[in-house]
Amino acid sequence: MRKVYLLSILAGLLLVAWGCHGNSAANSTGEASARPAAPGASGGEDAGPDGFVPAAAVQLQGDGHGKDLRPVLVCFGDSLTAGLGTGPGQSYPDYLQADLDKLGYHYRVENAGISGNTTKDGVERLPEILAMHPAVAVVEFGGNDGLRGLRIEDSRANLDEIVWTLKGAGIKVALAGITLPPDYGPDYIKQFDDTYAVLAKKYRVPMLPFLLKDVYGVPGMMQRDETHATAKGNVVVARNVVPLVLPLLKK
Repeated sequence: MRKVYLLSILAGLLLVAWGCHGNSAANSTGEASARPAAPGASGGEDAGPDGFVPAAAVQLQGDGHGKDLRPVLVCFGDSLTAGLGTGPGQSYPDYLQADLDKLGYHYRVENAGISGNTTKDGVERLPEILAMHPAVAVVEFGGNDGLRGLRIEDSRANLDEIVWTLKGAGIKVALAGITLPPDYGPDYIKQFDDTYAVLAKKYRVPMLPFLLKDVYGVPGMMQRDETHATAKGNVVVARNVVPLVLPLLKK
């Protein structure tokens, strides 16, 4: 027993000595000796409910760059999300970031839109999105499926898997819908449009029926292809998305 006791004391002294050395080394390099826990981690002094960390908790790293600890809101979709045909900083997720900042919501909006993506591509990209550990995801897929005349059953099954997977990972989901030109026929368009309502009801997630509301067909809001919003149009798209996501956010 005495030998065990002596070994315990020795181990304690070594831990104390190592801790002092670590603190002095951190101070000599100008780094903080302790950092707040990342979002979702337990025990961080700056972390609030659900791991929320205010923007003020961003700490400088050894390389002199800020580590953004705000929870992530990912905009997951195709070219309408990516901002195809507009300049840097002119996609709807860019304007959504500015809108949320003005409203005092401290989230980092990530643009995960890729032009040409179908719902099947969205399913394949799920591991990439999960690796971002977002708190909220705005899912916008289906336009390319519809324009290619893909089977509604397949598109709906893919979108179902996307929502199911994200929700299963504890991510709050919002659905952003889209529709098709009238020449695709009323039956196909109705089934296409119904997909978003069916999944929103099934998974009890908020839904925006038409992402391009007050944008499509409005002069100056759409590009010449009559499919993608201009920078001016994306400002309105972001405003459409704000009330969609606000119930999912924390201040």
